[in-house]
Amino acid sequence: MTTPFDSTADTLRHSLRVADLMSSPIKELLDRSIRHDLSKTIEPERSTYDEFVPKLNTATYGSEEYQAVVAAMGDGLAHHYANNRHHPEHFPNGVRDMTLVDLIEMLADWKAAAERGRDGDLAQALEIHCERFGLAPQLMDILRNTARHYGWLPARPGRDLPTE
Repeated sequence: MTTPFDSTADTLRHSLRVADLMSSPIKELLDRSIRHDLSKTIEPERSTYDEFVPKLNTATYGSEEYQAVVAAMGDGLAHHYANNRHHPEHFPNGVRDMTLVDLIEMLADWKAAAERGRDGDLAQALEIHCERFGLAPQLMDILRNTARHYGWLPARPGRDLPTE
């Protein structure tokens, strides 16, 4: 008679391996959370942001006025995009070249930026970003689901399960 297979040891080895693999993106997310947008505190970005943030904060996100302010930011904004992976503008192919860690930081950045703006509407910002960056519907669903999961967007009654 053979002893029945006990998968416990195999499952525990697998669980530890997954934990080991997940530690790399977790560490990267923690590192990014500490250094997010620090390039804005040095030149050539600082003077640009000193001048234009008050104008951005009073303009409606995505409006012609907002777009004109962004266009006027010139080299300071170009430097920021070149030095920060959480912006689609950092990459030749935009969002298509980003990693999951880039996307998480991008979404958190969009949420925080929406809170700073006059309108404070992440749902509207997501719609604007979808068109601006040509985001696929499936990716938009993932971004919205993530935002809902963390309470950044309201849950959809009857459709969203409560988070643990």
